[in-house]
Amino acid sequence: LSLKKLGVLENTALYFGEMDKPAGIRSRAALAAATAASFLRDTEKKDIFLFVDNIFRYAMAGMEISAVLGRVPSELGYQATLEEEMAEFQEKLDTTKSGAITSFQAVYVTADDITDPAVIAAFSHLDGALVLSRNMAERGIYPAVDIFRSYSLGLDKDVVGEWHYKIASEIKNIFEKYRELSHIIEILGIDELSRKDRLLAKRAERLQRFLTQPLFVTEVFQEIGRASCR
Repeated sequence: LSLKKLGVLENTALYFGEMDKPAGIRSRAALAAATAASFLRDTEKKDIFLFVDNIFRYAMAGMEISAVLGRVPSELGYQATLEEEMAEFQEKLDTTKSGAITSFQAVYVTADDITDPAVIAAFSHLDGALVLSRNMAERGIYPAVDIFRSYSLGLDKDVVGEWHYKIASEIKNIFEKYRELSHIIEILGIDELSRKDRLLAKRAERLQRFLTQPLFVTEVFQEIGRASCR
């Protein structure tokens, strides 16, 4: 209904593999969607956007199929062919002369363990990851993005420019140092820090509040940033 109201339903193809369906159907639904995206890219000569919710379920479906077939599992019970099956799906989402497929994939992280084999298998094919932090959400910080686990291959001097790259790196360094000081602050308080560390902590807190504002609040700064890059 929401897609219809937005006027995008007529340009959208939906593929469902509900959790109450057999594992084979859930696995094939993902592959069918990727194949359809490739077909539309090549026949319509257009760029395609593919949203996957979520890719972890595709890995789980493969694990269930492997268990039914009696195959020997690898670590943590996953199928030995996990990497191969993930690659089979992800490699369909490429760029050709006809167009490009841009995919946004939700990844469920079991027990918040980002080292889970299924999560690693998915991340290894992605150009970037936006990792949400349960700890930051508990502190009421939204968007609850974990900047230490999130990454983007686009954060490169040749892509965003020297100025933006330098600012992003400096902000990340400030947050890294603030994280190291946070344990001392929680136990002894910020007044026990040296003057230099207190300034750094205050700067990190201001940056955190600035970056978690509603986007319309920072529109003026975005315009300044764009103007300085021209």
